[in-house]
Amino acid sequence: MSVHIPVMRERVFALLAPAISAPGAILVDATLGLGGHAEYALTEFPELRLIGLDRDTDALEKSRQRLASFGDRVNFVHAVYDELPEVLAELGFSSVQGILFDLGVSSMQLDLRDRGFSYSQDAPLDMRMDQSRGLTAADVVNTYGAGQLADVLREYGDEKFAMRIARRIVAARELEPFTNSARLVDLVREAIPAATRRTGGNPAKRTFQALRIEVNGELDSLRAAIPAAIEALAIGGRLVVMSYQSLEDRFVKQVFVEQTTAKVPHGMPVIPVEHQPKLRLLTRGAETPTEQELEDNPRSASVRVRALERVAA
Repeated sequence: MSVHIPVMRERVFALLAPAISAPGAILVDATLGLGGHAEYALTEFPELRLIGLDRDTDALEKSRQRLASFGDRVNFVHAVYDELPEVLAELGFSSVQGILFDLGVSSMQLDLRDRGFSYSQDAPLDMRMDQSRGLTAADVVNTYGAGQLADVLREYGDEKFAMRIARRIVAARELEPFTNSARLVDLVREAIPAATRRTGGNPAKRTFQALRIEVNGELDSLRAAIPAAIEALAIGGRLVVMSYQSLEDRFVKQVFVEQTTAKVPHGMPVIPVEHQPKLRLLTRGAETPTEQELEDNPRSASVRVRALERVAA
């Protein structure tokens, strides 16, 4: 198995370190993936205990192998991150010191052809992060009405030509259902005006992103998971979120601002203790990769990192 360096590893753990360096600290890696962040955390913080969640059973198995030497310091859980409260309750924890979300599709999922996440190679239209359940991308493409499809492409892919693409899909599937990605990529390319196709990379990128988010219910899960994660933080606990597309980052920003803003009239000279926010921002806006990081890992280009800390119960 090739081992890649996780995106913005040093910065992420500089943000988490004050919360997870104490003996007995618990870090939740809510998106365990191949275990890159987890391995670094367990190595750098030798008294740390880690709870690793992932919906992808293949990723969990690879992480088990990678992290086997850490023994009972790691709990592996097959779960979506919005199930965090249930996971912690089952393990007997009321709060934790650190939580990390590395959102989006993993390198492993992109690189494995048969998962169908990539528009750059022909593959079955699957896109499920958890292949044990749920609709596939083929199910969505072959069963949603034109209006419903267009809504998905517009909302989750920011696709300007959503209705054109959706109508083409509906017409094409009447002749033959969609099963593989190449046919869909070709259709999207033909549906978009030639002038638009000449810039901005592969025109299917937005459609594939939208389908992936729909198939995995990513935004719905995130809307439940971030507030739950904040609730699970101990005093002094820290939450770091790594987003790779604007919809995710916009939601995270909104929640973080709400949670770190005092609920008092604007201009109030002194804020009573009971009205002071229980959390504080650790990042000014969203942090982005350094030039060196971009050079070492081009897939880090779109990442946005935000973090906060609980300062009161």
